[in-house]
Amino acid sequence: MRALVVYCHPREGSFSAAVRNTVLERLQAAGAEVRLHDLYAQGFQPVLTTDEWTDYLDCPGNQAPVADQVADVTWCNTLIFIYPTWWYGLPAMLKGWLDRVLLPDVAFIMPKGEGDNIKPGLHHIDRLGVFTTCGASRWLTMFIGAPGKRTLMRGVGLLLAPRTRKVFAAHYLMDSAQEDALKAHLAKVARQVDKLTGVKTSSAIPQAQTQ
Repeated sequence: MRALVVYCHPREGSFSAAVRNTVLERLQAAGAEVRLHDLYAQGFQPVLTTDEWTDYLDCPGNQAPVADQVADVTWCNTLIFIYPTWWYGLPAMLKGWLDRVLLPDVAFIMPKGEGDNIKPGLHHIDRLGVFTTCGASRWLTMFIGAPGKRTLMRGVGLLLAPRTRKVFAAHYLMDSAQEDALKAHLAKVARQVDKLTGVKTSSAIPQAQTQ
């Protein structure tokens, strides 16, 4: 199992960092090879530049500005996203990662003729995990349409292998969450990762960090 973890949060010590640590611990317990892309720590540039837009369909030259990121997407068979939900969607940093890294001839194949649709390009990935936190309630997030979740679980998910194994966990009402709820959510994250890897879940509850 080769897992690429794309982590997006600006502050170390956040609850998202605790989720990240739980995910990494469970992947390690499953014996997975893991590559972590901490977008803020790496100083990832999320803006698709004019030159990149101009060369967007120039394959494989379009990969040059993000060659290291593309190499890890090509390498992995498991893709995991960890991020806070802001304004019901993805942080700009993570949305920029999708814009710049999931390119034509990397994530999808461009249409060949009039009326054609794009074709999936990530059939080597057969496991997808999405882990997030939300300030809003689950009801309100669903009422708005949960655009962040849909972008990853449906949008990216459609580019992956048929019958890809998918897991999702969100902690809602994050701003008023208490310690017991945070610990319980980390235990849920651990169970979801174990579903992804097929490893029996540990009964231990991970320690929560402050938000």
